[in-house]
Amino acid sequence: MQTGKLKIINAALITPFRRLTDACLVCENGKIACVGKEAPAAGKCREIDAKGMYVAPGFIDIHTHGGGGHDFMDGAAGAFTGAAQKHAEHGTTALAPTTLASSPEELINAFEAFKEAKAREYDGADMLGLHLEGPYFSAAQKGAQDPRYLRNPVPEEYLRILGLSGDIIRWSAAPELPGGMEFGRILRGRGILAAIAHSDAVSSEVDEAFESGYTHVTHLYSAMSGVRRINAFRFGGVIESAFLNDGLTVEIIADGVHLPPELLKLVYKIKGPSRTALVTDSMRAAGMPEGESILGSLKDGQRVIVEDGVAKLPDRSAFASSVATADRLVRNMVRLADVPLADAVRMMTATPAAIIGAGGRKGALMPGMDADVVIFDENVDVKYTIVRGKVVFAK
Repeated sequence: MQTGKLKIINAALITPFRRLTDACLVCENGKIACVGKEAPAAGKCREIDAKGMYVAPGFIDIHTHGGGGHDFMDGAAGAFTGAAQKHAEHGTTALAPTTLASSPEELINAFEAFKEAKAREYDGADMLGLHLEGPYFSAAQKGAQDPRYLRNPVPEEYLRILGLSGDIIRWSAAPELPGGMEFGRILRGRGILAAIAHSDAVSSEVDEAFESGYTHVTHLYSAMSGVRRINAFRFGGVIESAFLNDGLTVEIIADGVHLPPELLKLVYKIKGPSRTALVTDSMRAAGMPEGESILGSLKDGQRVIVEDGVAKLPDRSAFASSVATADRLVRNMVRLADVPLADAVRMMTATPAAIIGAGGRKGALMPGMDADVVIFDENVDVKYTIVRGKVVFAK
């Protein structure tokens, strides 16, 4: 918690409801104290002149595997804080560290490293809680997930995992697998976001999954079923169900590579900014030069090649996570998908906050909310990142 005061002046504020020019924002004790055209004198405080640049809620990434040369599967607290610091340079003020399908030992190491990292003082994005991606995935939709570790959900295993960590806030799985529906009900009962991912489900199975507690779709279009023929009849898949079901929220990797502009536009048109979150799904190479890298832990991860602005499997048969940062996602939605800036920001702030259950304290510039703020120019080039009232990055 920050005890000092911070005042941002001459700002083009992006609030949940409108844009204010020549406005100011006051932060005190780690919270937003005042927002508007005029603000009371803040007393002795640090002052930042935004010089007419945009001042928005800090970006929230609810699906990231790492960055800055670090992967959360490395099993080291420094990997968590290092990635959080790198993403803060690109405007991210909160994130959900994400795991991969792995051995139980590596998963336990990640739990312990996360807990240690949370107890540290560091200048970077706030870590909201853990997102487990896998290992309960369809082999037909494995994408870059390591097939050695894919399996069906069984209570003996997932209840033990849930008992090992109280930091899990989201779990992505394929609900059509044997035991998948019961797994969703267990997660929902514990207040953990159940998300459909790496799934080969048909529409009727997605409907049942929604009724069993799955309310979100992980990286829409990536590693999931679409319409296909079964015995000459066509069946919708996860993609079509995500569009049809208004109760399902979705996330997209808007790095400009995973999805072409026409699909970014389609998702925005159908699901809208209140049900679509932008996520990086970034791996350790985010914010790093192109070349060879490793997806997953340094000890047991898979070799990948970073080129053309994305990570690929060595045979280039599939993408292997992204190397995007949050600022790139917002910029792409504006430039490639013709989305208004305020909506693109919403998809990187208020919407992911609501999806992950942090909407009451993050994702909007409103009094009483956490003082998580990003200042950027017309090119979405980040100049300042502020986490709970503390400047953690200044360009």
